[in-house]
Amino acid sequence: MKGWPYTLNATSTHDTKRSEDVRARISVVSELAGEWGEHLMRWQECNRAKKRKVDGLPVPEPNTEILLYQTMIGAWPLFIEEVSGFKERLKAYMIKAVREAKAITSWIRINQEYENSILGFIDTIVQDSADNEFLIDFLKLQEKIAYYGALNSISQLLLKMTSPGIPDFYQGMELWDFSLVDPDNRRPVDFNKRIRLLDSLISKEAHGGPPPISDMLASWKDSRIKLYMTYKVLNARRAYHELFQKGDYIPLSVEGTRKEYVCTFARRYEKKWALVAAPRFFSKLTAVNIPPFRKQVWQDNHILLPDDAPQNWFNILTGETLREGRGITLAELFYEFPVAMLISV
Repeated sequence: MKGWPYTLNATSTHDTKRSEDVRARISVVSELAGEWGEHLMRWQECNRAKKRKVDGLPVPEPNTEILLYQTMIGAWPLFIEEVSGFKERLKAYMIKAVREAKAITSWIRINQEYENSILGFIDTIVQDSADNEFLIDFLKLQEKIAYYGALNSISQLLLKMTSPGIPDFYQGMELWDFSLVDPDNRRPVDFNKRIRLLDSLISKEAHGGPPPISDMLASWKDSRIKLYMTYKVLNARRAYHELFQKGDYIPLSVEGTRKEYVCTFARRYEKKWALVAAPRFFSKLTAVNIPPFRKQVWQDNHILLPDDAPQNWFNILTGETLREGRGITLAELFYEFPVAMLISV
C-alpha cells in the first residue's frame, strides 16, 4: 500500500466466482470444521441412493458433491420466495463449474450424460418434502452459518472501507448479495429498493432520533444493517478524506483472552485519528441471533493505544462518545454494534 496508496479494495467484481457475502458465509465453515465434517458424512449417506451412474461411477463424484454443498451453504437465499429461482441459478453454476474443471466434461467436449446426472441430483436433493432428510438437516446448519456469515460480512465491509486504499463497490452490493459466477453476478439490480431503504435511514437520522440499531440487528435479513454501515462509513470518509487518503496505518493490539478475535488499527493524519475494530470468529463468541455485545462476551479485554492517541472519541455508527483511559475496552466499544469506527474529537 505504501507504493500504491490509491489501489482499489474490492470484495466483489463482475468476475468473482462467489460474491463477498457468499464467501463470508463459507469462511464460517472453517470455524466449524468438525461440525461441517459430520454434516458432510451424513449428507453423503442421505444422498447416496440419489446418484446416477455414468461409466460405472456414481455422479456427482466426491469433490463435485462437496463443492455443491459448499455452494449451497454460501448462497442459499434468506427468504423462501427466492428459493425457486435459486435452484435454477445453482444448476447453471454447477454446470459451468464442472465444465471449467475439465475433469469429466468441458466446454469443447461436453459429456451430456454426466451433466444431466448432475442436474438430476440437484433436483432431487433440493426437493422440499417431509422425507428429504438431507434438506431438513441442511437448512438447520445453513441458518446458523447465514447468521455468522452476516456478521463476517459486516466486519469485512468495515475493513474494506477503512484500510489504506480506495473501497470499491460492485453493483448491488449495498445489500446482502449471494451471487455466483457470471452471468449470475450480472443480474439486474433493484436500485429503487436501495434508494427507498437509504432514504428511510436518512429521514430517521434527520429527525434527530437515535439510529435504529436494535431494530436493524433484529431484522438483519432485510439488509438495512449493511446499507447503514456503508452509508455511515462512506460519509465519514468524505468528511475526513485526507485522513483516509493520506493517513498513516497504525496496527493496534488487544490485551486479554479475546485478543485473537479482533482486527484493530488506527488511521492518523496530522492531529486527526480514526480507530477501527472488526471482530472475527463470531461462531466462537456468541449463539445464533444473539449479537456479540458487552462484557459477557468481551470481558475486560481492551485495545492498547499509542501514548499520543487522543483521549476523546466519537463512534460514527452508534453516536456514542467514548473516553480512553489506559485503553478502550472491547465491552464498551461493542456495546451496541458488532463493529466499531471511532473518530477523534
